[in-house]
Amino acid sequence: MKKLGILSADNNITDTVYPSIHKNRPPIEKHIVHAPHVINEAYNYQKPSSFSRALRLDLGGYKVLLISGTASVNEEGKAEHIGDFKAQLWRTYVNITNLLAAEGMTWHDIVRTTNYLRDIERDYAEFNKIRTTFYSWLNLDPLPASTGIQARLCWETLLVEIEAYAICKV
Repeated sequence: MKKLGILSADNNITDTVYPSIHKNRPPIEKHIVHAPHVINEAYNYQKPSSFSRALRLDLGGYKVLLISGTASVNEEGKAEHIGDFKAQLWRTYVNITNLLAAEGMTWHDIVRTTNYLRDIERDYAEFNKIRTTFYSWLNLDPLPASTGIQARLCWETLLVEIEAYAICKV
């Protein structure tokens, strides 16, 4: 922490200094995206997590939405549909749909998803069946680029989590 400049030589936390590189090249503006009627903010947990549910970047004539790993979590920050993979996946789609809507975007703006399944051997067939049904119903063409990964998720009760990137013209 001393090498990072966080602690002084006498082990006190130092004041934050804005990096000089950004005086001539300010970082891109980032805007937090909320959908509090369906999903809570991660920093509202009893043990706050240091991430935003989604960020919007305005890049000239384009808007980019970066949606953090989203799961079957409700507006109170509690897992929904514990033990029910199908219901968790649909709830995850609802949460992502509402994060997109908060920025006037839809699934037709999604260009990439990363899908984390707790047990890919057990749940991938059902996941793919539901995803295909959902995307077909939305009439998505072309389909978003996608990756599926088996992973332990942040809570033992969560069976699926999806990260998504969306882009649209403004």
